[in-house]
Amino acid sequence: MPQLFEAIMVICFGLSWPLSVYKAYKSRTAKGRSLLFEVFIFIGYLFGIMGKIVSGNISYVFVFYIINTVMISVDMILYFRNRRLDAQSST
Repeated sequence: MPQLFEAIMVICFGLSWPLSVYKAYKSRTAKGRSLLFEVFIFIGYLFGIMGKIVSGNISYVFVFYIINTVMISVDMILYFRNRRLDAQSST
């Protein structure tokens, strides 16, 4: 049962990342975005993954940690792309 609750938590957090990636891709601007916020979330997911590995408690929930980590990585890459686009448009 605890794994189910953890899975629901990670899935709920994870539902926001595809929306964030889509918005970042379409908006083509980094304005209103916080890289520091995303870095902390990314680090949190990495520690969640490490916790699963160290405890030997690798289950289906582990997959959701990986998916979320990939999605936030894409979101951070888009942040840098959009920041570059912002710099180009201001010159």
